[in-house]
Amino acid sequence: MKTQLATKFADPSRGVYFIGTTPPKSSVNNEQLAQISQKLLERLNGIDIDGLIVYDIQDESSRIDKPRPFPYLETHDPRAWSKRLKEASGSPVITYKSVSSRSCEEFSDWLQEAWNEFDIRDIVLVGSPSSESNIKLPLSEAYLALQHAPQAFNLGGVTIAERHAKKKDEHIRLMNKSKAGCEFFISQAVYNPQATADLISQYAQICKEQGVAPRRIILTFTPCGSAKTLEFMEWLGISVPVATKNRILNSDAPLAESIKICRSALEQIIETALPDGVPLGLNIESLTNRKEEIDASIHLYKLLKATLDLKLAEKEFADE
Repeated sequence: MKTQLATKFADPSRGVYFIGTTPPKSSVNNEQLAQISQKLLERLNGIDIDGLIVYDIQDESSRIDKPRPFPYLETHDPRAWSKRLKEASGSPVITYKSVSSRSCEEFSDWLQEAWNEFDIRDIVLVGSPSSESNIKLPLSEAYLALQHAPQAFNLGGVTIAERHAKKKDEHIRLMNKSKAGCEFFISQAVYNPQATADLISQYAQICKEQGVAPRRIILTFTPCGSAKTLEFMEWLGISVPVATKNRILNSDAPLAESIKICRSALEQIIETALPDGVPLGLNIESLTNRKEEIDASIHLYKLLKATLDLKLAEKEFADE
């Protein structure tokens, strides 16, 4: 039986829209958890979302030599945070799971608990941040384990345009992940629209060659209001062209400038994706806990959702 989100994803004529969030740090108590979730959902009261995305935060220090701009802190179990948000909001939640640190048996136990105890139905599996890490379970083996699991999760994968710009093979990764069971993909935050457009174009081409329908790609966008946030974005591996960086840092209103940049980026990607038949979605997140950036992420959500909805309506009219 398809999940509510899987049914929506199957309709290429519509967009799908999400807000991304991270579980609170593990030192937060139950009373504070309730307050944080209530505050988050109050912010979402005025917007129409298809669901939430909950990340599984990893210590990615093995991926890069530079120190992390913001300290890494352990968080509450993403499954518990997903369940709390799902029950409080009534909206579906996509839950990320980092698989590399657990054995196959431990991963199977995690899947069973996620399904039975936390009511998780939609998941995204994430591999190791670095090939130099101690990898107990490669992503490919996690996919295989999931195929043999009794639970019928709606499975998604991660896609990274920056990796495609370097290795030129991300479209092949997407095909392989689709064959392994991925029904949708969520991108890393977009600040280099050309890299994303190139990836989508090549992905559409290989789908055409193999006679398969492209899976939906959910594009992640985030506002950037300071040099510190920009530093963190780059530490995470998000590609920010020099001209874009200077536009933000030299602006009298960096947050507003970053929102303009994100809208322009989305419009550029749409011009490639929609004619090529690649269905899109949006995931808007704030990378920091700064109130200004959190508020800006809600404004960004409204603007980008309106932009994609308009482009889809124009396409539907043109196709009639």
